[in-house]
Amino acid sequence: MDPGTGRIVLRKHGSEATFSELSYVYPLKLLSPRLSPQNANAVYVLTYGGGLVGGDRVELSVVVDAGAALVMLTQGSTKVFKNRPGHRLSARSQGTLSDAVTTQSLEVSVAREGALFLLPDPVTCFRSAAYNQVQIFRIDTSASLVLLDWVTSGRKSLGEEWAFSRYYSMNEVWICDRPLAKDVRKAKDIRKAKDARKEKDVRLVKDVMLLEEQEPVHSLPLRTLADSLAPYSCYATLIMCGPLVQSTLRSLSTEYAQVTVFKHASPPDLLWSFSVIGDGTACVVRVAGTETETVKDWLGERLAPFEGAMGPDLYHRAFG
Repeated sequence: MDPGTGRIVLRKHGSEATFSELSYVYPLKLLSPRLSPQNANAVYVLTYGGGLVGGDRVELSVVVDAGAALVMLTQGSTKVFKNRPGHRLSARSQGTLSDAVTTQSLEVSVAREGALFLLPDPVTCFRSAAYNQVQIFRIDTSASLVLLDWVTSGRKSLGEEWAFSRYYSMNEVWICDRPLAKDVRKAKDIRKAKDARKEKDVRLVKDVMLLEEQEPVHSLPLRTLADSLAPYSCYATLIMCGPLVQSTLRSLSTEYAQVTVFKHASPPDLLWSFSVIGDGTACVVRVAGTETETVKDWLGERLAPFEGAMGPDLYHRAFG
């Protein structure tokens, strides 16, 4: 395995799900805590040293078998540092300009009646850091997904508010009307799988967030990234689909229909929007808050119904 790569395979045998594979290479680290039986299986996605620096590349693949449920968490925000002399570089870095960018990629497959709750802490980019994240999910028509992707302004206590160089995050969710979670290794089978994918996969959503300083425009006043995003210091995107999320989706839809839009004397501490996608059984929720904890509390209240599917320990670890 290459540096920064990892693989998670969760298989279900009878009434129990176990990890048939949990492998990783520095700087990535994967830990599965021992929890009481009423909790789903969980993996903490970590990095040695508590963060990533320019040149680090993390590639993680996840397979969730039919009927299994996986919760993916982190311990604290994912910190992204600018590369500086003395800081480590991934073994695959070659010293080019692109190596200053920290990259993370995630590919997920969830089979029939499976579930994935991806609930990390937010990404926090330090001054001048550059971060690129691509996450692709292939979900069976009967599977469920709760995907949280969020970013903070940086180290506010040090005066770093939206002071990073670049932040890019892309989430793509595909609904697949075909068998999933099979470990395809033969070239012939790979070609067949790709052909089937073209015929039967339907893209539910492709969501992109790009934050970077704009080039100055002649005759117009300079407007920094911080100016554009103020007064909010945390932005979150929540994507949900599948049978397990329908009650929460309806609740959010009802709540949003009651939101009154009017001009505020000053910006509210939190703003949010709700959009139904696909055939009406999936949604995208966007949240902006003046403080990260404000956004976290709001999400924790709305996602409380998932405590039953996740388990009380994992729910409180995610939002407690």
